[in-house]
Amino acid sequence: MLCPKCRSLDNKVIDSRLAREGNSIRRRRECLICQYRFTTYEEIERLAILVVKRDGRREIFDRQKILSSLVKAFEKRPVSIETMEEIVTQIGHHLESLQQHEISTKLIGDAVMEQLRIKDPIAYVRYASVYRAFEEVGEFLEEIQSLHHQTNKENSSS
Repeated sequence: MLCPKCRSLDNKVIDSRLAREGNSIRRRRECLICQYRFTTYEEIERLAILVVKRDGRREIFDRQKILSSLVKAFEKRPVSIETMEEIVTQIGHHLESLQQHEISTKLIGDAVMEQLRIKDPIAYVRYASVYRAFEEVGEFLEEIQSLHHQTNKENSSS
């Protein structure tokens, strides 16, 4: 592992522990040349999932894109980055469980919407407005009414 400060390959592991719900190992390292300490993560290598875009293009699944969209949706909301990372992890696990090498952006968007609907209705509407490309106020109102109806239905069945 290259030291991020001096680029040396000589380092030692100081501490190792499970991270991210046991799906990775967090390692604290110390460079033997400059004594700089840094953290690395070791994860299971997964099969690449290709995302099929609306126009037919394909690109490798990037969980960072989901995280950045969540950061925008949760802007000024009382939700921690850790919670957002958990959501991304849950979505990633869901997509991997499908055992498909190609997944449509619609499937990913729907998974994000479902998580947001559960976590924060405001973030859900924000994300939906971009994901579904709302162009009129009426579309916002319909989505809010649908969300309100779903929430009432779920609360009455509990």
